[in-house]
Amino acid sequence: MDESEQTTLVLGGTGRTGSLVAQKLIERGLKARTASRHGADVVFDWDDPGTHARALEGVDRVYLVTPINRVEYAGLVSDFLDLAAGAGVRHVTYLSVYGGDQAPPEVDIPAVELDLASRETFTHSILRPAWLMQNFSDGHVPVAEGAITLPTRGGAEAFVDAGDIAAVAVETLIAPDAHAGAQYAPTGPQALTVSEVADIITEVTGGPVIHNDVDADAWIGGAVAAGFVPADYAVMLRWLTGAIISGNGSRPNDDIEKVTGRPPITFQDFARQNAAAWIVQPAS
Repeated sequence: MDESEQTTLVLGGTGRTGSLVAQKLIERGLKARTASRHGADVVFDWDDPGTHARALEGVDRVYLVTPINRVEYAGLVSDFLDLAAGAGVRHVTYLSVYGGDQAPPEVDIPAVELDLASRETFTHSILRPAWLMQNFSDGHVPVAEGAITLPTRGGAEAFVDAGDIAAVAVETLIAPDAHAGAQYAPTGPQALTVSEVADIITEVTGGPVIHNDVDADAWIGGAVAAGFVPADYAVMLRWLTGAIISGNGSRPNDDIEKVTGRPPITFQDFARQNAAAWIVQPAS
């Protein structure tokens, strides 16, 4: 299969990284097929296996995004990977989580990583990114009434831009042999506390924005009670926030520059580019 015939199936193709992966592949002259429940090139629903085979037709590589807001999905993913192998897929790049190999036993992230590593019919790469910068601009961890409410106890995290994650993913999909078996942990260039993030947003927008460092159990309980996540997802939230609270949040590394040849974006630049997300428009 020559380069012009290569087609990448991008799961989560309308999402924060998937949409950018597809865009960057097309910009590089390659074919990308976005897949999602709504608004993508093909319909793909993890809970409807009937959509899986059709999405894989003519595909030789996959950007794998597992079901969101869930902790048990290894069986679904394994069945999909069986189909992918049978369809002639040569490479899979998996969007995991920073420290994903150390996730709690209730969470299926390590199981998916191990499943990929055990397969011989295609190569794989694993991306374990830090928390996304976009969390603060797209409603995941919003600025509400001048505050970012998140339990961290002053811990730091090397927040990373979704575009930088996508750039790394694209390189693994374009040259899979060069990245076979690779494990990358894309991070931003700075480890920042959320208070420092709030200060940067304040500087860019005229704020003021502060960090409301709440109790973790109260925050997680509130997310479940409000219906933002199902009850069993609390273990995931506790693990993700607990890493920052314990001082084990992500730290800057050179994976992005090593793979893409350019340094990652800073949060200051990200904030300037996305200032409109935090500026309250006056009522008309």
